[in-house]
Parts: sequence; C-alpha cells; structure tokens
Amino acid sequence: MASGYWVVNLEVTDPEVYKQYQAFVRPFLAANDGRFIVRGGQQSVVEGTVGPRVVVVEFPSYEHALRAYHSQEYQQGMQARLGASSANFAIVEGFDG
Repeated sequence: MASGYWVVNLEVTDPEVYKQYQAFVRPFLAANDGRFIVRGGQQSVVEGTVGPRVVVVEFPSYEHALRAYHSQEYQQGMQARLGASSANFAIVEGFDG
C-alpha cells in the first residue's frame, strides 16, 4: 500500500502564534502515525515559485492522511496555523510501484 503525504508550502506571518500550532501538531502527528519527512531546511527553487518553507508529512496510506487532516482534532488545532501563516496544502498518494 502506498503512503499518503501532506505536502505544505507555507510562509509564517506570525511566528509567536505559529508556535501554538507547532506545539499542537507534533503530538497530533505522533498519535496519528504521521512523521515529518521535510520540515523547512535548505531549498533551492529551480523552477516556478515556492514559498519560504516546505513541509512534507508521511502517513501509512493516502486514506490515513485524509482522515488525519479531516479529523475534528486537527480541524480545531490547525486554527492557529491559519491565523499565523499563508499556505498551499495538498494531500497526495505516494507511488507504490
């Protein structure tokens, strides 16, 4: 079964409020079998436009990634992120072949 991923391109606009989201999301991911694959770090944009921060989170499956995102717990916890950043957020299925 292919993994599922959250692929997020974001710009943090309020670092102090964003810390609230960071404090929420780490234990949330651990409890929902999610793990950071990419969390900021160096990047070189070689085509197109990409914001200053890229985050990729891996889940056991695409369905698992969808379920985690749409859970009531995440929908409540992500409110701090919405107020502290601008983001493009996609949930994608990995390649299993």
